[in-house]
Amino acid sequence: MMEFFALRGALLWEGTLETLFMTAAATALAYLLGVPMGVLLILTKKGGIWEHERFNAVFGWLVNTLRSIPFLILMVFIMPFTRVLVGTGIGPVAATVPLVISASPFVARMVEQSLAEVNSGVVEAARVMGATNWQIVTRVLLVESVPSLLRGLSISTITILGYTAITGTLGAGGLGNLAMRFGYQRYEKDVMYATVVILILLVCLIQAVFNLAARRSDKRNRC
Repeated sequence: MMEFFALRGALLWEGTLETLFMTAAATALAYLLGVPMGVLLILTKKGGIWEHERFNAVFGWLVNTLRSIPFLILMVFIMPFTRVLVGTGIGPVAATVPLVISASPFVARMVEQSLAEVNSGVVEAARVMGATNWQIVTRVLLVESVPSLLRGLSISTITILGYTAITGTLGAGGLGNLAMRFGYQRYEKDVMYATVVILILLVCLIQAVFNLAARRSDKRNRC
């Protein structure tokens, strides 16, 4: 065991850091795009406070179309765009581009679902009190849905973490790249097992942290 970590410990540490970078950067950027998309979907649906069924249908179709493209195909398809945007098609930074594009529509639907869970009576009360649409979104919908948004964030983060392993097959770095290069191509099963264990531990840690945050933010647990 000590010999294994002496040989591959630094490599696993570097791969873990690259995976964490891709996951954190892609999740942050995906939510930067996905939250406004989800808000638009909930506001423009039938019965929404900014009802616009035609826009909602077209925009919803666009979101669903992006969600339906398999990640590996999307990553290869947009590689020329990735090269133009970041100057390279390989490495952790380049991998962030397809990760964000793939995750944003997923996040949008997660946010839409969270906002849909907010009691309509709370929204109506805010409207009766003279709140603007912006105030309803920022002070009612988003605030009231924080526990659900945090649970959705855990799902999104873990999903993106899984996608980073796929990016490793095309030279993006991270634990997926180590599993492919050493575990699969060089038949070093110890490296493969180690990457699996690290990924499992990361998933458990992410889930535990966001579950705790969601429970603490839930008003029902304060009663």
